[in-house]
Amino acid sequence: MNDLLAGINVFLIGMMGSGKTTVGSLLASQLGYRFCDSDVMIEQVAGKSINEIFAESGEDAFRELESQVLSELSAYTKLIVATGGGVVLRPINWSYLHHGLIVWLDAPVEVLIERLKEDTTRPLLKQADPAQTLQKILEQRRSLYAEADLHIRINGSDTPEQIASTIVTQIPTVLKSNSTEL
Repeated sequence: MNDLLAGINVFLIGMMGSGKTTVGSLLASQLGYRFCDSDVMIEQVAGKSINEIFAESGEDAFRELESQVLSELSAYTKLIVATGGGVVLRPINWSYLHHGLIVWLDAPVEVLIERLKEDTTRPLLKQADPAQTLQKILEQRRSLYAEADLHIRINGSDTPEQIASTIVTQIPTVLKSNSTEL
């Protein structure tokens, strides 16, 4: 498997709550890669939480930092990167994502709501009706997420281990074995 990936990065995209961080960490162990959560990197670069960035500087400032971090991460190899859910919104980010294999973790809104119901750290969910907000965000982003190299559908009963294993078995279906080009 590692030979097939030839060191290229794997970028996990998808909605908040789809499991990018948890699955990404497991995937990194399975592939012998390092794991990186772009949101954690953004907080380190900014010296403040994502909530604080949104509150003090707004979403545009956050998206700018996100692009900067993604640009730096795309220069490395053998990384599994859990991206923020909105990373797909800026065209520049796709140029960085295309340096690696892009995997969309696609979980239905009901699963996302269940996973996020106790999470108070998500700026975009501080609405009266989080389910409606999530549905609206998903509808806005679905066509962008669909540009991923690999589409992994998730249901509520899938464990992170099962999802990581599915990704590992699916990677060869989207890679050309005679080159590292995607």
